[in-house]
Amino acid sequence: MNVASFTRANPITGDTASTAAAMTPEQATKVADAAAAAFPAWAATGPNARRALLNKAADALAGRADDFSAAMMAEIGATDGWARFNVMLAVGMIREAASMTTQISGEVIPSDKPGCLAMGIREPAGVCLGIAPWNAPVILGVRAIVTALACGNTVVFKASEVCPRTHEIIVETFVAAGFPEGVVGVVTNAPADAGAVVGALIDHPAVRRINFTGSTAVGKIIARRAAEHLKPVLLELGGKAPLLVLKDADLDEAVAAAAFGAFMNQGQICMSTERIIVVDEIADAFIEKFAAKVATMKAGDPRQGNTPLGAVVDQKTVNHVTGLIDDAVAKGASIHGGGAADGVVMPATVVVNVTDAMKLYREESFGPVVAVIRAKDEEDAIRLANDTEYGLSASVFTRDIARGLTVARRIKSGICHVNGPTVHDEAQMPFGGVGASGYGRFGGKAGIAEFTDLRWITVETLPQHYPI
Repeated sequence: MNVASFTRANPITGDTASTAAAMTPEQATKVADAAAAAFPAWAATGPNARRALLNKAADALAGRADDFSAAMMAEIGATDGWARFNVMLAVGMIREAASMTTQISGEVIPSDKPGCLAMGIREPAGVCLGIAPWNAPVILGVRAIVTALACGNTVVFKASEVCPRTHEIIVETFVAAGFPEGVVGVVTNAPADAGAVVGALIDHPAVRRINFTGSTAVGKIIARRAAEHLKPVLLELGGKAPLLVLKDADLDEAVAAAAFGAFMNQGQICMSTERIIVVDEIADAFIEKFAAKVATMKAGDPRQGNTPLGAVVDQKTVNHVTGLIDDAVAKGASIHGGGAADGVVMPATVVVNVTDAMKLYREESFGPVVAVIRAKDEEDAIRLANDTEYGLSASVFTRDIARGLTVARRIKSGICHVNGPTVHDEAQMPFGGVGASGYGRFGGKAGIAEFTDLRWITVETLPQHYPI
């Protein structure tokens, strides 16, 4: 297959970070054809054979940590620490999926019909299309494929145009582990062709499930296209995660969690703390401690490896975040820390006294900036937390656990942590959001339902009697 190529530029140096195949829609559908051809044999493969291959893939992926680090640093400006954390969690996700192969269970359901043995049985759906973003490329790339594979589906993995090499390495590890030809394939494409390539894959008759992690705007496009074919979609989209600090919170713990949640990976995480909602009674004390903590979190060239924060992914992000900060300041907010970006290296910025008149209040920043919003009291804090279209992650800090659970139950989000950061992911947990943050769940047994069809099958064990 004669395929053109495209290049991804290093966001820091401008040099070529990687070169990948620029597949056309027709070439991408051939990958789906191969997945369709491989499906019957893979679906018939026993659960322990699938488990063994997944565990081999986990070992292979762990062995490529250096390659992942180099690729992520070159393609997205990631720090070495972030890259190795990606690999660690991704290995755990593969092993969790491996453990699920014998957990894809059904049930016997009591029937009112004498002699009728009624069963609910989960079966693999077919070819699954997984579309992953660049920001946590190994974690989210692996997540896009492993539960589908564990359930007996074959997978077409649509790599991000921003980090094609990083995503290619994932598939290379599965091939090296011994997965049969066609069971997991990768599609790479030039940025200009993304819409056409994804559209062709969604339209492919063998593709029966689609999962997408990325922006809400693109998620809506994918959902509409899939709806034309009545194909189920699992969407994990944008976020505007609130962290609530109630009047009885441990401020030191809240400060540490807020700083981590807001600025880990330069704030380029779907769960990133975007809004710190502080009860007015303790707001001044919190802001003083928080600003002091953030002042220690320097950003620098990730290749030097001597700062906790690295680069953002591109100049577009710098412009977007700067615009949000400027708008907030023009409308009365104040700045703690921050400063001008050096290329794509942006300092961590705290914007205080943010109000609903400011863009930063509602728009996802996906960068190293966090809004601090004052709440009159606990009830007002809950109102502010829910004053958003998004609903992915949230957290609440209080020394009263019963109060924390009560508040958590009232926050409209798929995930909420009491006395913990908004950024928290584990392979076995049901991960997903509500509202503009999407629908469906990755992780553990919750993920099985997304990648299987539940069938009702009966066996009649007695002679039948019919009314006509």
